[in-house]
Amino acid sequence: QGSLLYLDALGVAFPRALTRRGTALLHWTPGCPRAPAGWPLPTLYCTPAAAGTLPSRAAALRVQLLFVLRQRALHVLETGLAAELHDALVALRTEWSQLAQELALGHPQPGLPEEVRDQLQALLTPDAARAAELRAECARGFEGILLRLWPQLEVVVVRTVHGAERLYCNSLCQADCQGLPFYCPFYQAAGALLGVNLWPAEPVPRFLLCPDWAFCEFLPCLANKEPRTVLLDELWEGREYGLVVTAQPGEYRCRTGEVLKVTGFHMQCPVVEPVRRESQTLSVRGESIPEEQFCQSLCRTLRMWPGARLIDYVCVESSLLGDLSGPSAPHYEVFMELQGLRDLSEGQRYKLDQCLQEDFPIYKSFRFKGSIGPLRLHLVRPGTFAQLREALGSPKPMPRVLHEEQLLRLVQGSVIS
Repeated sequence: QGSLLYLDALGVAFPRALTRRGTALLHWTPGCPRAPAGWPLPTLYCTPAAAGTLPSRAAALRVQLLFVLRQRALHVLETGLAAELHDALVALRTEWSQLAQELALGHPQPGLPEEVRDQLQALLTPDAARAAELRAECARGFEGILLRLWPQLEVVVVRTVHGAERLYCNSLCQADCQGLPFYCPFYQAAGALLGVNLWPAEPVPRFLLCPDWAFCEFLPCLANKEPRTVLLDELWEGREYGLVVTAQPGEYRCRTGEVLKVTGFHMQCPVVEPVRRESQTLSVRGESIPEEQFCQSLCRTLRMWPGARLIDYVCVESSLLGDLSGPSAPHYEVFMELQGLRDLSEGQRYKLDQCLQEDFPIYKSFRFKGSIGPLRLHLVRPGTFAQLREALGSPKPMPRVLHEEQLLRLVQGSVIS
């Protein structure tokens, strides 16, 4: 039912979107070929399902990219996460010459599992003309590259554009994907499909919660007393609620950590916008700095570093560091990948801590009393966050606050400054 609603809304907003073989898929699904839309429509996609099942995330996205590049008459580019499209386009920027050669010869990259390579090889044919077009467009630069390589492209469909994925969406819209709308069709939480976006042309996604897809309860935020859960018909427009879901066998009344804002109603069903992930809140003394507000402070700091462009970042609370955090008070450590700057002075690094104090009075109070130590900022080498996404082991949004020591060690091993 959800997939039909999505396809209907997509076809109404973009009339050529459902053209046969007119949709390309960039999505890593190790061991399970499945489109983010949840509907296996082989006649819709021009990318082979086997490409997404490779054990390596980087290899899967690169092979899919090769097949996408073959199809000039593309109308829809679909991806599970904005980060997957981001990483595929990084591969295009760095390996376009090799990709053009593979297009011209009709051979996929070496090193793939033999069985999968044979399947993919059977689907590839040499295309010297398309290879020449790829070389010509990439030589011109990468701003607006999607519409130059695929002039008939109408929309980019992304499963998740809120939370951590906003950073990648904003970066893509400003460069590679200039002039293209992004459409996020579904809202999912706790492994369940809960809502559908019926308004593809709107820039900010909002989702109609469908009452019979899962049993949802809602915890009012900022309640004066111990909150009780309310149901769909008890929601108020303009208010925020924590989401509690019962959907999977054996998992009852699961607090998802997602906070939703009710933006209106469609018929009698609430329409919501995801606003934050509680699991990604920074708090070492109960100060609770939400993910999106930390990102705003970080972006404000970046404007004070001339020439710097943020590629990615992740935060760690010092408790995860153990003895490595030293004798200082509890604090945050931030790991960033920047473009345009190779190093930061101590004064520049302190700017982020200063912005947090200005934006969060409670944090400033704890800093003044010495209950929270100064923030520590580290720069990591290029490609670190692509490795981190590979290490997550499955296609899920990037955590902005790390809680696993294994992932922390990977990031720490990439620090260059």
